[in-house]
Amino acid sequence: MKSCTKLLFVTVALASASCCESKAAFKPQTSLASIHKDKNEGLHSFKSSRKPTLKSIQQIQRGGAESGKSSLSTAMFNLVKGIVGVGVLSLPAGIAAFGDAQSAAWPAVALIAIMGSFSGYNFSLIGRVCAYTGASSYSNAWEKSVGEKSAWIPALACSSKTFLAVLAYSMVLAETFQGIVNAMGINSSRSQTLTALTVTVLYPLCRMKNLASLAPFSILGIIGMALTVVVMAIRFFDGSYAMPVGKFLGSAGHLPEFGSKGAAAALSPNAFILVCMLSTAFMAHFNAPKFYNELENNTIARFNTLVGVSFGVAIAFFASAASLGFATFGKASQGFILSNYSSKDGLIGISRIAVAFSLIFTYPLVFVGCRDGFLSLLKVPKEKQTDAYLNKLTIGLLTIITIAAFNLKDLSFLMAFGGATLGNGLIYVFPAMMFNSVVKKMGDSAPAALKNETYFATFSMVLGLTVGVIGATMAIKS
Repeated sequence: MKSCTKLLFVTVALASASCCESKAAFKPQTSLASIHKDKNEGLHSFKSSRKPTLKSIQQIQRGGAESGKSSLSTAMFNLVKGIVGVGVLSLPAGIAAFGDAQSAAWPAVALIAIMGSFSGYNFSLIGRVCAYTGASSYSNAWEKSVGEKSAWIPALACSSKTFLAVLAYSMVLAETFQGIVNAMGINSSRSQTLTALTVTVLYPLCRMKNLASLAPFSILGIIGMALTVVVMAIRFFDGSYAMPVGKFLGSAGHLPEFGSKGAAAALSPNAFILVCMLSTAFMAHFNAPKFYNELENNTIARFNTLVGVSFGVAIAFFASAASLGFATFGKASQGFILSNYSSKDGLIGISRIAVAFSLIFTYPLVFVGCRDGFLSLLKVPKEKQTDAYLNKLTIGLLTIITIAAFNLKDLSFLMAFGGATLGNGLIYVFPAMMFNSVVKKMGDSAPAALKNETYFATFSMVLGLTVGVIGATMAIKS
């Protein structure tokens, strides 16, 4: 069970990493609002005690190019890039948690589609809350719907998840670069590799004052992941790792292992390990307000098209990687599936390099989101956020993260517990609470369709709570 807990920790942390590339925004806005109806214009709007913010249904339906910057196609690419990260490389082990026959991949694909659909729905809910309230960030959406006094809850959840994301990046970089340097004939331990990488590469990047120049390199992430899935497909179909005569079996990190637990094994309690992994694998929800507000002509219909297509592509991506990795190695699938493949496999070697360098260039983008989140939570005044102060904070956080990445392995329980609770809160619980609060404040003026939808939103919230409790229970029992 300890291995399952560690697997769950790595997955929830890696999955959250891919969606944290932009700075976390936790700046409190001005007012709490109540919704009223303008009888002459049919406005559903929030009425603040300080400054009214009016938002008509007609305005929401029209959207407007003036409020957005990204075309629909550009937004789709960016959202897919935000969802699909290195966490996908942990999913084969989620299938191996309950099955060891190739047919176990079929119910796993169904679970991926179901959880992905629920995750996409809640991503849409956050955008719609922003449409009704005019919110500009996740925390701001909470303030304008649920309440300002409790806005620290989602802010803390976002900051904690980005911290886990950076920690997961360091763990994967340590393992990946150790394999790369060892393949070059250099004998280096995991801790030595990560220390050298942090001091010489990661720290200078995280000190950069303008990260805009790194943004183009983040495209390497999606290219690297796409290349990796293609290579996994090639190696599955060419039988390079097939028992007993696969050409890379002699140097494989872990030999394939298959048994008789097929599709029916998905009914076992161990299938919830994959469910818990999937509960955060699709996480991009911190940035839902950003995608809504920056979408050109941001009507709800166009935003829902963005969400539907992007999450659909992500579902296909996740299903392919999970099923191909599991079908190749079965029960032996590791939490980081590239660890299964041979160090002498040239194609996999290219994939390792692509993934490693994509992580290096996205690392500072994620780290800054983590750092800024904690600055906001600690309420450090802007005037005190000098270069010297930020550099000291960067050194402190990187030191903690690096030491944790190669020394504090016993923290897997805390990480798994935090991932199962915080991740599910951000994806399932908080969006439903915000949406239900918005509809409640509309009162009698709320359309019947929105009132009815609150029941489904509540069901989604209960689903998230259930998955979270199961994940946390698994961590405790371990």
